[in-house]
Amino acid sequence: MAAALKRESLVERLPSVRGTYEQDVSLANLTWFRVGGPAEVLFRPADEDDLGHFLSNRPAGVPVTVIGVGSNLLVRDGGVPGVVIRLSRAFARVSVSSGKVTAGASTPDVNVALAARDAGLSGLEFLRGVPGTIGGAVRMNAGAYGREIADVLTEAVAYDASGTCHVLTSFDLNFTYRHSALPEDWIVTSATLRGTPDDVAAITARMEDIAGQREATQPKSRTGGSTFKNPVGRKAWELIDAAGCRGLRVGGAQMSELHCNFIINTGDATAADIEGLGEEVRRRVLETSGVSLEWEIKRIGEPAGGAR
Repeated sequence: MAAALKRESLVERLPSVRGTYEQDVSLANLTWFRVGGPAEVLFRPADEDDLGHFLSNRPAGVPVTVIGVGSNLLVRDGGVPGVVIRLSRAFARVSVSSGKVTAGASTPDVNVALAARDAGLSGLEFLRGVPGTIGGAVRMNAGAYGREIADVLTEAVAYDASGTCHVLTSFDLNFTYRHSALPEDWIVTSATLRGTPDDVAAITARMEDIAGQREATQPKSRTGGSTFKNPVGRKAWELIDAAGCRGLRVGGAQMSELHCNFIINTGDATAADIEGLGEEVRRRVLETSGVSLEWEIKRIGEPAGGAR
């Protein structure tokens, strides 16, 4: 009788796939902050067809969250209900043809920059300074050192919540600063970026300069990259500094002394510490400057003790 009344687990309700399902997987080690609770189910699809099959056959009402390498991500301490999708190595292939680089969504941004360099294509050097993967870069119109994805994207492939595949242009994505019009429940699987023929040595020099700037100005501790978007015409770090928040701490989380728009995990921070520090910085900046900072780091999941 007890067995008959046992509640069916989520993974037992999911469609058969060629990829893998894992239950109650800690996400802390999959994020750069190294904090956060577990995924109820972690799904690694075998390829695009497997992803589309899962999306078109998943039970109604089951939430889906996509993560990349966790560079710009904060997972709350209570974990993430439903299915968390992490694209596998099958989504990390890179090819170059006719002055364009096509990369799977799980390809690290730096690898795309390197592939373009090796092919003698300039214009993608900025990706050397962008943490994360191409899928996330497309979604948030990632950029650095004066360029962004909107400047170089020719098309992206994405799957909607029902598993239908779409090919999107830069016009379709309607890019703005650190934002695209991609629906929240669509999943980017690849992107094609255009380059311009150039000397490999010159491209290499620019990439080395970007790497050097990043090394000199950004903390090497556990961090999630830039915490807040730059307000129009302003620099987030300047507002944070003026509000007296450089070095500010909450629990094990601290605003970096080196670059005060970076939160670092000093070793024992919780996700609640990190989010609480960010909200305190937002409060102080609003109080001192009248500017309401917007989070650039994506926050997902539930706080500790939250009901699933």
